[in-house]
Amino acid sequence: MTAFDEHFKSRGILYSAFFYNPNIHPYKEYIRRKDTLKEYAGVTGTELFIEESFMQHHWEVNFDGMDKDRRCEQCYRIRIAATVRKAEELGFTHFTTTLLISPYQNHEAIKRICNEESEGSVVSFFYDDFRKMFRKGQDIARENKLYRQKYCGCIYSLEDSDFRSKVKWD
Repeated sequence: MTAFDEHFKSRGILYSAFFYNPNIHPYKEYIRRKDTLKEYAGVTGTELFIEESFMQHHWEVNFDGMDKDRRCEQCYRIRIAATVRKAEELGFTHFTTTLLISPYQNHEAIKRICNEESEGSVVSFFYDDFRKMFRKGQDIARENKLYRQKYCGCIYSLEDSDFRSKVKWD
């Protein structure tokens, strides 16, 4: 959210943040990411909505054995659909996603899913190729001594990462 904050505010765009990450594993990581966002939103005065949902069992049961591309697209869809519902509920006109800042995510799939999920909705998808802000966001996080995630979030991305051996599971 760090680069988004600077990007939107410098353009006079009012925005709110929504935390819905039921894929994050383990639970300590989920809490750490949520708390970091709360801290940063408090510092910047950003309105933050949090939907508590830790769905590890869903990932283990429904995503096990699924190839990475399909698994990631299903994860994107779950999270983006929830974002559209929340934006509708709050009366917002547009939404976007921080997933679009990462050069490691499937940008075209995210864009397609955002368009699909907003079809028929009163909420429109606001697209920008935010990847150009990736390094800036990391720099802002570093300057503010914010926790920076080491892997995408789900149990499968953790297992595939070099960070796996450093995670405390309890």
